[in-house]
Amino acid sequence: MRKHILWASATLAIIVAACGGSPAATTSPAPTCANSSAPHHAYLVVEHLSGTTAQRCVGFTGDSIDGKTLMDQSGIVYQTQTFSFGLGVCAVDSEPATFTQCFPNGAPYWSLFIHTGGTWSSAPTGFDKVTLHDKDALGWRYVPAADQSPSPPPPPLEI
Repeated sequence: MRKHILWASATLAIIVAACGGSPAATTSPAPTCANSSAPHHAYLVVEHLSGTTAQRCVGFTGDSIDGKTLMDQSGIVYQTQTFSFGLGVCAVDSEPATFTQCFPNGAPYWSLFIHTGGTWSSAPTGFDKVTLHDKDALGWRYVPAADQSPSPPPPPLEI
């Protein structure tokens, strides 16, 4: 019996060493990256009302990538409506699960941020009019209707 316990302990130690940590260690995984071999990368950060996040990366070869292309290539599902400021997002990553109006009164909404030079700022336009460069990010945060000055999502985890 003792041999089995020692063998199991040794096997666990080898697995832990191969994975780079202890069984209790938790790390945030790097975002999934589409076109990862491209010379430039832009990021998408989505923070849900619950506080959970999803992050993606999109590689691109030109000097910049627009927000709509980033969203389309990220693989995160979203739904939009056209407004005077450009495209507004009604749902991102299945939140809300259903809707009848894009920005209903008294309901949570998606707030848009741009991460450039290491800091987030509120986006002055629709995401389709945003231009991102290498290591920039587009950030969405789903916030309660009462939150008129929402804080941005967490910073992107670069690959």
